[in-house]
Amino acid sequence: MSSTVHLSLGFSFHQRCSSFFQQSVAMALSLVHSTLFSKTSQLFLHTKTGFSHFSSSIPFSSSALPSNPKTWRRPVISALELGGVKIARDDVVRDDPTNNVPDTIFSKLGLQLHRRDQHPLGILKNTIYDYFDTNYSNKFDKFDELCPIVSVKQNFDDVLVPADHVSRSYNDTYYVDSQTVLRCHTSAHQAELLRKGHTHFLVTGDVYRRDSIDSTHYPVFHQMEGFRVFSPDEWEASGVDGTSFAAEDLKKCLEGLATHLFALEDKSIRLLYVDSVKISGAVEMRWVDTYFPFTNPSFELEIYFQEKWLEVLGCGVTEQEILKRNGKLNNVAWAFGLGLERLAMVLFDIPDIRLFWSNDERFTSQFSKGQLGIKFKTFSKYPPCYKDMSFWINESFTENNLCEVVRGIAGDLVEEVSLIDNFTNKKGMTSHCYRIAYRSMERSLTDEEINGLQMSVREQVQSKLNVVLR
Repeated sequence: MSSTVHLSLGFSFHQRCSSFFQQSVAMALSLVHSTLFSKTSQLFLHTKTGFSHFSSSIPFSSSALPSNPKTWRRPVISALELGGVKIARDDVVRDDPTNNVPDTIFSKLGLQLHRRDQHPLGILKNTIYDYFDTNYSNKFDKFDELCPIVSVKQNFDDVLVPADHVSRSYNDTYYVDSQTVLRCHTSAHQAELLRKGHTHFLVTGDVYRRDSIDSTHYPVFHQMEGFRVFSPDEWEASGVDGTSFAAEDLKKCLEGLATHLFALEDKSIRLLYVDSVKISGAVEMRWVDTYFPFTNPSFELEIYFQEKWLEVLGCGVTEQEILKRNGKLNNVAWAFGLGLERLAMVLFDIPDIRLFWSNDERFTSQFSKGQLGIKFKTFSKYPPCYKDMSFWINESFTENNLCEVVRGIAGDLVEEVSLIDNFTNKKGMTSHCYRIAYRSMERSLTDEEINGLQMSVREQVQSKLNVVLR
């Protein structure tokens, strides 16, 4: 993804949860499907496409990670809750300096929107499954209920993320403890699946990133990763090297997938190039060379949406080191990661990423199993309410931390947090002014309610971020 875009695509392959967790998932899903679908529910290394995008690394402070690492342990899985399986709160939200998972994030664990056949994300996932089943004779194994709590090794080390990379910081990642995180990408499960002998697989799941607040970014989103391993006899006859063979096959696969997804809406769609931009019907697409630690070469697919280029997919030829570590000594492979929300927003015309989590029947009733591309009809005409807040920042201030505080108080009532002004005075003190947009997608907000939220935000920003309000 380009340096201006949030990371949203990511590889991640994590260990399966205990058999108890799997049984709990099945029980919960049975309960959910029979009593409650109407519950709805978010990936650039930051946003939300599939591969995590990694821009150039910035200096990494030793204080960004906790000291005294603990041995990673499998979390204790406990009760079922309405809406899905949830891990016990004390296993995820702790009064511990190495933990930065808030209750707002814990509440999303186990909801598994991608496993709901009548939800836009579930519909999209199943449509992608159909493409791979049809074109690859059911060769791809599918995993969509792997536990989102993984070790630091799985999330970062196994996919070659450098030890000093900014993505490991507490500013970007949710840590349960110093050796355990909420997965940032579905690539956290890659190494384990390779060691188990899988050579063609798709992994879908919820991923977690500390992120900004706007209509296309959310701290929880859903990714699908695809992975294919080739043996020497598959490329040697082609007359090209293994890397070139894999890269060509990868782009052919993903262009076919894009055609499959968008042709379901418009049977007359053709793919063509216009000034290096690929056009599929009314959707413009382009390939962008990029960098991921785990692939080389690496590419991103961007779609033009709402007057800007939006990353929806990252991919590349897998680094040989990953294959060697996992017993694939003479092979090459490709991998891709796509953000389900990003694609679903385009295919269903869903304007705000928060809507995926809505339980409002005016949203959930618009979608049906197997019906890709039904255009969402907006039901919310409620106006936004804007509140500005200015303060002197300190050296440790980050916008992600600000957004965590705001989201922790206002939840999904906050639509956007944007920096509208900043300056540095003669004493070297820097002031930031942020505009917070509050808007419910389901009802009108009262002045009293907004004022109460803003007062709480101001108090918490000052106390938790150690800034000086102006």
